[in-house]
Amino acid sequence: MVTDAKEAGAKPKTLNEDKVALLIGSFLFLVALMNLAGLDLLGWIVKANTWLNPTQLFRSTSQAYGLNGFVSLIISWLVMGAILSVGMKMLGEDVVKFFKGFTLIYFIAYFCYALGNNAYVAVTPDKLKNYNIPWSMGLSGEAGYIVALVAGIIISNFFPKLVSFMKEACRPEMFVKIAIIIMGAELGVKAAEAMGLASSIIFRGLCAIVEAYLIYWALTYYISRKYFKFSREWSAPLASGISICGVSAAIATGAAIRARPVVPIMVSSLVVVFTCIEMLILPFVAQYFLYTEPMVAGGWMGLAVKSDGGAIASGAIVDALIRTKAIAVQGIEYQEGWIVMVTTTVKIFIDVFIGVWSFVLAYIWTKKFEKSSDGRTMTMGDVWQRFPRFVLGYIITFLILLLICLYVDGGKVMGKSMTGPINSMRVMFFLFTFFTIGLVSNFRKLWAEGIGKLAAVYAVCLFGFIIWIGLFISWLFFHGVYPPVVAG
Repeated sequence: MVTDAKEAGAKPKTLNEDKVALLIGSFLFLVALMNLAGLDLLGWIVKANTWLNPTQLFRSTSQAYGLNGFVSLIISWLVMGAILSVGMKMLGEDVVKFFKGFTLIYFIAYFCYALGNNAYVAVTPDKLKNYNIPWSMGLSGEAGYIVALVAGIIISNFFPKLVSFMKEACRPEMFVKIAIIIMGAELGVKAAEAMGLASSIIFRGLCAIVEAYLIYWALTYYISRKYFKFSREWSAPLASGISICGVSAAIATGAAIRARPVVPIMVSSLVVVFTCIEMLILPFVAQYFLYTEPMVAGGWMGLAVKSDGGAIASGAIVDALIRTKAIAVQGIEYQEGWIVMVTTTVKIFIDVFIGVWSFVLAYIWTKKFEKSSDGRTMTMGDVWQRFPRFVLGYIITFLILLLICLYVDGGKVMGKSMTGPINSMRVMFFLFTFFTIGLVSNFRKLWAEGIGKLAAVYAVCLFGFIIWIGLFISWLFFHGVYPPVVAG
């Protein structure tokens, strides 16, 4: 009873991970923005090299700082750890435990990323002569993401004490939201260079998610209720988690219909497991079958992979894999970032829609299924409460850089001066996302908790129609659209 009294008298939290991600991402963007005034405040950030000699593993983003690569690695750890620790303090978390866990996550993840950047793994066929090597897997540096993901899965399933030590810092959703906010600026610069293509991607992405969303959710909900006999309480979060945006959608839907906490937690666990499976398979399927339709592949990742982190990460892998194959098979070198821009655009519109859909479900549940409850009228405040804040950050950083590049004299040159540190930060937070997604994927534990029946629904819906409808809709809207080609 004492605990209940304390909880009853406690002040409601005004901050959550979504809002903290917005604050951190915005802060890092503002620091990067100082580059426009000639102040390079982020040149110390570590960047992985493609290497043959281990002494070449890392370097700083800007050579103006004159830092040794390993010194840059240490500085990046300390500064980013401090910034994220401030965020944890704002959330009321144990900062010491977070920093200890983050330290381990940081160094393991970067070691994995370095392995993926080995020349025999990463060098694309057109650059073999530059490294004087006869062959390479040609996966590009993004192979480091895959190494980090696999390492996280292995640790999660075989080294539980290690996972427990890193638990406080294991926050894949927050990491990817920060990455997306930062990436908005990078894509703003790219969009300015090819405005017509960017506008087309945004419009097509909006159309694609509306069509896919309405089909996915209705079918999943129907199958859960009709054939697996789940209650409404389970079916609605399950439909949202499978068909929309994974963890965020399942949690938002659970809150909207007032489901018990265990419901969105179990669904979210499934999302993570299946996201891992999709990330390890779909990018390579896309490379094999869709290298002649790169934007279709990018859209497919956004419509098929059901978490922000997993989708954007898959888009980044596909971007690298397809550009590599296009060079080898077609002799075409596409500009980096456009394929993942499609994935991001599709995923962002889905995230925006979460708030709207949560409002719709909350209204329906209040009016139809919970008539004996307090009966309060749903307002736009409820929509705002469920709206993913990091989406605002992505939109704002995108628009600021786009407008600077388009309407300020020399804006494109200034915008490009920011892309180095922006890209290094994006890579950093994507890397943390990959590794921690693996860390929360303890397959044996989830099975022991009786997740089998839920997994059956997920598997039937995902592999039965969601992947294929997503592919069809992506083909419908992005067929015949191609990224800009690198000049020369």
